[in-house]
Amino acid sequence: MQMADHKLRVLVSCIFLAFFLLQCKFFVLAILDPIDFLALQSIRKALDDMPGSNFFASWDFTSDPCNFAGVYCDVDKVIALNLGDPRAGSPGLIGRLDPAIGKLSALTEFSVVPGRIIGSLPQSLSQLKDLRFLAVSRNFLSSGIPATLGMLRNLRTLDLSYNQLTGEIPNSIGTIPELANVILCHNRLSGWVPPFLSQSLTRLDLKHNDLTGSLGPSSLPPSLHYLSLSWNRLSGPVDRILNRLDQLNYLDLSMNQFSGGIPGRIFTFPITNLQLQRNLFTGPLQPPNQVTIETVDLSYNRLWGEISPMFSTVQNLYLNNNRFTGQVPGSFVDRLLAASIQILYLQHNYLTGIDINPAAQIPSSSSLCLQYNCMVSPVQTPCPLKAGKQKTRPAAQCNEWRG
Repeated sequence: MQMADHKLRVLVSCIFLAFFLLQCKFFVLAILDPIDFLALQSIRKALDDMPGSNFFASWDFTSDPCNFAGVYCDVDKVIALNLGDPRAGSPGLIGRLDPAIGKLSALTEFSVVPGRIIGSLPQSLSQLKDLRFLAVSRNFLSSGIPATLGMLRNLRTLDLSYNQLTGEIPNSIGTIPELANVILCHNRLSGWVPPFLSQSLTRLDLKHNDLTGSLGPSSLPPSLHYLSLSWNRLSGPVDRILNRLDQLNYLDLSMNQFSGGIPGRIFTFPITNLQLQRNLFTGPLQPPNQVTIETVDLSYNRLWGEISPMFSTVQNLYLNNNRFTGQVPGSFVDRLLAASIQILYLQHNYLTGIDINPAAQIPSSSSLCLQYNCMVSPVQTPCPLKAGKQKTRPAAQCNEWRG
């Protein structure tokens, strides 16, 4: 009899324990807001791991979604969603971005690692009023950038780089008040660069698109530290806008059709790399002080006048394929022989002389190219293949330019 009572008590205890665990399971499932739970299910159905990826292995909807890889919660709401394994070189995801993303009403951060996501960016993203970080780069997004993204008034970072986006950059993007980083490079965007009003904008990267038109003198804020507009078809003068951007530490306007003069003040900015090559810039260059920028590339423009000795402190200087005249300043020779200058490309100009001993030894760490000028170079140094084989410019061209 006692044995039967003991068995009964054990059975009852087991029943109570099983009931308790079942209740716990339901409690876990009930932690997350039901709308967020259903949204995550829809997002998951639209995506899969690429071969070699197991990112979604933890996405078991019989357990707590707040423990899923890439899902971060605050109480009962999803506040961050980072889709895919963030480790470098890891396979990404394949599929589409489901509009249900817009149901995650507390989301502040949304990112997708590089992969093969196709289709368009969901319009529903505009519903995420608290979103501060949006990054879906190196995928295959197509169609246009939704103008409704301008409704994300708390957005700080927008990175849609390395996709196949087309159409114009919506003007509404430029009106987001706290925007700090805009990275839309390597797409197929066209039209003009809209004005950016945010006084917090520090990085604007629009290179490798098909943008056209000119930049308004106040279209970019002076808060910019990094500006890259290279490999587009932008045109017009930029002297007024550049004069305002005195916090720049990186500037690349190369491979466009910008024209007019280059303001001397730009050479005093805290820039480490200045890329203005392959444009239509004209006029002389007059830096007010010794230039401390490490690399300055002004090649393939229409710059003229004498070369300022203020450039002799630049480590890598590209002034080739312009219309410079006169003597190469002696300070260049001094610094070149001291190995302080690593690259000095002056080929394809109208220079008439350089005061250097023909027996001088150019340091092996330095490169000098003088060919195709209005002089016979006193030293023979290797030049890049693009410089051609002609050592001097035809006399008729030199006389015409002097005239």
